[in-house]
This record gives sequence, structure tokens and C-alpha cells, in this order.
Amino acid sequence: MHKSPFTSDGDRPAAVPESGHAARLRDTGAGTIPAVEESLRVQSGGTEEVIPIAEEVVRLDKREAVTGKVRVHTRVDVETEMVRAALATDSVEVTRVPVDRPVDRMPDIRTENGVTIVPVVEEVLVVEKRLVLKEELHIRRNTHNEDVEMPVEIRKHRVEIERIPATDDREAGK
Repeated sequence: MHKSPFTSDGDRPAAVPESGHAARLRDTGAGTIPAVEESLRVQSGGTEEVIPIAEEVVRLDKREAVTGKVRVHTRVDVETEMVRAALATDSVEVTRVPVDRPVDRMPDIRTENGVTIVPVVEEVLVVEKRLVLKEELHIRRNTHNEDVEMPVEIRKHRVEIERIPATDDREAGK
């Protein structure tokens, strides 16, 4: 059994690898772990010893390996959910207001206090022809809010994943 050549313990002096040493690559059989060999010359009490220094170097190879397969299924599920919304409905209330007064020209449509007033005129045959404001339509807008609830169909995707072993006979024929 050799002692380390790099420490001095009294029997063997400290040594330094010889200069100009040749390192060579050696195949270890499998070809995947090469070895580097060097030699160290040590002087001890008048005799010279050669101590081989060997070092293994790891070479790592990778390859792809199929460990299994997966099958993915997607389905569409239809669920019915209740949705709520506030709906606004506008309705109008029409009130006929008799006026029966002559006018010189067609009155304009106007709005007073949130009420739209549409004049209604007719021509009346007299010795002379003139416009008579027969009536006005007073239109008032009423807004009615109502909360409603109704069913709505919502579609959602669901995914199922099935792992298939690499040696599955069902996949071998495909």
C-alpha cells in the first residue's frame, strides 16, 4: 500500500510530479469512462521510485427513452346556471288634451317638465281657411325597472388525461 506522495511523513519526502510527463487516454472497456494516467518520480534515500497516478474522468451521455404515453380526451359539458340582470322597460302614457284654438302656423313639437307635446292640427272649411289647433298629445315617459332571473346554458371544456404505458399492445398495431 502506497502512501500519498504529496505529504511528507518522515519516510517519504514531499514530491512534485515530474515536468514533461505525458498524460494519455485509456479505454476502460465500456468506452464511456476514459482514464488519464500520469507518473510521479519520488527520490527516497538514494533510490528513485515511480508512482503511477491514475484519474478517471466521467463522460455523461444522454438519450431519449419513452417511459409512457398519454391520451387526452376533451369533452364539452353543458351546465345550466341562473343569471340575474336588471332590465329597464320604457312605457309611454298618451293623454289627449283638447285645445280648439286657431293658429297661424304649424306649432313645433316641444318638451315641458319631462312631457313631450305633439300638436295635432286640422284644416276646417270656413269662408276662409285657417289652422285650428284641435288638440295636443302629451307624452310622459315612465321607466319601470324589473329584476329578472332566467336559466342560461354555459359550455365548459373538461380534459381527461389517460397515461398509457410504453409497452401497450393496443398502440403497437397503430
